[in-house]
Amino acid sequence: MRKSVSQIVLMIILVLGLFIFAVPFIFMVSNSFEKFTFSLPFPPRLFPKEFVWDNYLEILNKQKICRYFFNSVVVTVLTTFFGVTLAALSAYGFARINFKGREPLFKIYLFTLMVPGVLNIIPQFAILNSLHLISTHQGLILLYVGTGICGTTFFLRGFMESVPKELDESVVMDGGSHWTIFSKILLPLSKPALATISVMMMQGTWDDYFTAKVILGSNEKLFTMPIMIQRLHGQHATKWGLVFAASILMLIPVIILYVISQKYFVVGGISEGGIKG
Repeated sequence: MRKSVSQIVLMIILVLGLFIFAVPFIFMVSNSFEKFTFSLPFPPRLFPKEFVWDNYLEILNKQKICRYFFNSVVVTVLTTFFGVTLAALSAYGFARINFKGREPLFKIYLFTLMVPGVLNIIPQFAILNSLHLISTHQGLILLYVGTGICGTTFFLRGFMESVPKELDESVVMDGGSHWTIFSKILLPLSKPALATISVMMMQGTWDDYFTAKVILGSNEKLFTMPIMIQRLHGQHATKWGLVFAASILMLIPVIILYVISQKYFVVGGISEGGIKG
């Protein structure tokens, strides 16, 4: 009896949670098809009176969304590639190589995760400015990779440590090196962790506004999608239909990414069977 009651309570909580998160999204999608200018419909409605494509057509034709979309794709893909590659190598070093000062250095990694990113933006800006990388995609990518490597290393190290070290010993007995262990053993077994951290990094980079705005400045040719959406907000009034339409277009790649990568998120039993009893 108690078990059934607890299940009912849990189901009610889950339904309420779904309602809280789903209603704003449905409202955004619905109002992206509304034909209004600077005010939202009152009272709010979840379904439009008529479906019109004016907001999407204006975003696609007048707001240069293709340029901003391309900029976001370039920054996101390069950040994820270099960030995950460097983090995988770093995690392998901390997980599999015993070197002097390994644990103190890893604690420094962990300490950097406790510092709010907004506090670092001024020294980061000064360093990039001294390297003449302000208002460049290279500077933005370098900053994203540098600030994300500690967290991704922490995530991947824990996964790599769970892989039995007997696999390393078998490779060494066959004359293999650390690179062989890394490329032939740990990377294939770490595909779920690599996919998970890649999706997290891509989403974080894709959605970032603050860092991109600070580093890219006023160079409109380099703007990413979040900056473009923010510029749709007027000083005195906002065309919410355009904001909602642009937000939906920006959200589509993220949804597609999650659908494609979903099968890689199962990590249980990944190394089972690797060692014979």
